[in-house]
Amino acid sequence: MAEMSRRLPALAGLAVVAGIGAGRAGHRAFTRLVRRDVQALRARAAPGRAGVVTEEMLADLPELVRRYLRYTGVVGKPFPATIRLRQTGTMRLGRGQRWVPLDAEEHYSVSPPGFVWAGTARLGPVAVVRARDMYAEGHGRMLVKVASPWPVVDARSAQTDQAAMMRYLSEMIWFPAAFLASNVFFEAVDDSSALVTLTDHGRTATATMFFDTQGRLTDFVAQRYRTADGGDPETWSTPVTGYGEFEGLRLPTRGRAIWKLPSGDLKYIDVTITDLRYHTAPAPEGVAR
Repeated sequence: MAEMSRRLPALAGLAVVAGIGAGRAGHRAFTRLVRRDVQALRARAAPGRAGVVTEEMLADLPELVRRYLRYTGVVGKPFPATIRLRQTGTMRLGRGQRWVPLDAEEHYSVSPPGFVWAGTARLGPVAVVRARDMYAEGHGRMLVKVASPWPVVDARSAQTDQAAMMRYLSEMIWFPAAFLASNVFFEAVDDSSALVTLTDHGRTATATMFFDTQGRLTDFVAQRYRTADGGDPETWSTPVTGYGEFEGLRLPTRGRAIWKLPSGDLKYIDVTITDLRYHTAPAPEGVAR
């Protein structure tokens, strides 16, 4: 017993070192995984649509959608091919859980629709959650690791596909020229909202976008799957709480995500965009931007 008592501190120290080593190895492996996913996203991306957005391209849209796109300032701007943004904010894993700081980076392609999001939640200097969400070739996948190199969530299902597609549709607000693509359709509901439908890989995702009198987007509401293992979709809302300017456009820069559940609203993330960059097709020879 005495011998064991003497060995416990050493064993504990070895366990800590092993845990730190495993954590670092897991961090490196996760970073490599995300890098590969982003490279694949970019490799699949088609060059951006040539030219710039014109007023004529808005002609067939409902008036409130035209007002929204004019408000963003997208007329006269080029079409992005790929997009990269960075976020900071807070998140929680469920009702009653504490809010923790979050930093994330996300990459998108417009054609075909796709994204890779990688986020890290921390308690002080310690990364307690690392997550990668993605949508590619009609399929979604959510991978979550909690303070270990081993995944605790690795979701792939028809529900995950729908949830990821809906997320992509909701985040097109950061590259609004994509709303002019042939796979997007709008239908006015009233003077402050419109249905938007995205078609990709034989599936559709439809949501309601809400606008104020200036043309600013105020909310995006949809039926979205909350879990990957069946059940019915839940009402999902992403209200915009702040605006700013990136790439010469007036865009949402802060927002939340909320599940509207029978038991009450579940707010689970609040983020601010800190950086947003477009990669566009080269301008035709002799045309300046």
